[in-house]
Amino acid sequence: MNIVVDKSAIAKEIAEIKKKRNAIILAHYYQVGEVQEIADFIGDSLALAQEAAKTKADIIVFAGVHFMAETAKIICPEKKVLLPDLNAGCSLADSCPEDKFEAFVKAHPDHTVVTYVNTTAKIKALSDIICTSSNAYEIVKSIPESEKIIFAPDRNLGDYIKSQTGREMLIWDGHCHVHQRFSLDKILKLKKENPGAKVISHPECDKPVLIISDFIGSTSALLKYTIQDGSSTYIVATESGILHQMKKENPVKNFIPAPPNDSTCACNDCQFMKLIDLKKILNSLKYDTYEITLEKELMDKARKPILRMLEISKNLKK
Repeated sequence: MNIVVDKSAIAKEIAEIKKKRNAIILAHYYQVGEVQEIADFIGDSLALAQEAAKTKADIIVFAGVHFMAETAKIICPEKKVLLPDLNAGCSLADSCPEDKFEAFVKAHPDHTVVTYVNTTAKIKALSDIICTSSNAYEIVKSIPESEKIIFAPDRNLGDYIKSQTGREMLIWDGHCHVHQRFSLDKILKLKKENPGAKVISHPECDKPVLIISDFIGSTSALLKYTIQDGSSTYIVATESGILHQMKKENPVKNFIPAPPNDSTCACNDCQFMKLIDLKKILNSLKYDTYEITLEKELMDKARKPILRMLEISKNLKK
C-alpha cells in the first residue's frame, strides 16, 4: 500500500516552524529538487560555508551531508546546527581516515597541508588551510612557491589543480564515489548522439573525462557556465542534483546527466545527499534531530584553516 505524502502541507509546516524558531535551511545543489525549493539558501560548499558564517539565525538546518553540518558548527559554535539524517555521510571524507592521515602529515612535517572541505573536523584540525573546488586553484596559488604542499583527500581534484598551477604536491589517494563512476565510453556515445552538445565536468572526475570536457569547474561554476554559454545542450558530469537549478535558470536548454559505469542507471546520484527529504527536515525542526556537537578544542583547531580559506576567498572578490 502506497502512502500519499502531502508535500505542499509539509513545506508549509516547515516554513511556519522555521519562522517561529528563527531557523534557516541551507541546502547543497546536490539535494533533490523539492528540498532545494524550500531552502533559504542553495549553494556549493564554499557558498554554504560563507552563508553559515554570516547568518543571524539561531538554528541552522543543513540539507547536505555530515561534513557540511560539522563545518557550519565549527564556524558558528554558538548556534544549533541540525542534520536531518545522521547517515548522510561522504565517501570522499571516508577515504581519508584520521589516524592514517595524521601519520602521513607527521611523516612530512615541512609541508603546508591543504585539505578539501569534504573532510571530517579532525582532518581539518590537522590542516593549515581548507579549500573547495571553487577556490582550490586560488588557495594553492596563494601559498609561497618555496613551500611544499600536501593536498588531500581527492586525488582527481589534486591532480587537476597540480596541472593548472604547476605546483608539486603530495596528493592523498582518495576519491568521491559519484565522480569516480562516470563512464567515458557512455559520455562519448551521448556526445555522438547529440551533435553540438558540450561536456561539462567537475574536477573530481577521472582525468579521461576531464580531457574530453569542454568546460571544467566547481558545481557553482558549472551552473554559471550554462547560464552564460550560448550552447543549447550539455552533458553534465557531476551529481545530478545540480540539473534542478540548471533547468530553472535555463528552461529552454537541454541537460543530460552523464551516466555511470553501472548499465542499469542513466544518471549518477550521491546516495548520501539523497537521504534528506522534506519529512526529515520537518522532524529536524520539530525535535532537533540531529544536533551536531563537537568538542571545543577540536572546533578551535579546525576553525583556523577554515577562516583562513574564507579570508582568502573574501579578498579574491575585492
